[in-house]
Amino acid sequence: MTNSKLPAISGKKLINLLKKDGWQEGRRATHGLTLTKKFKDKIRITFIPMKGKSLPIGTLMAILSDKQTGLGKEGLLELIKKHGL
Repeated sequence: MTNSKLPAISGKKLINLLKKDGWQEGRRATHGLTLTKKFKDKIRITFIPMKGKSLPIGTLMAILSDKQTGLGKEGLLELIKKHGL
């Protein structure tokens, strides 16, 4: 699965996937939504643009990075496998 390519995913679909993974909705803005999740050692916060079209790959990778969700590519693919798009 490590060689799998990331699918095109919209901000709205990514928000729904993260909510199913336990992320809580935070502050809303006209252009996006803040999501938070508490882990045993820290609280992670990310901002997802609410676009109908797919997120640019750079934006998606930044959201999946250790500084934001910490999921990484494999984590996103696992969420998609578990919950579907």
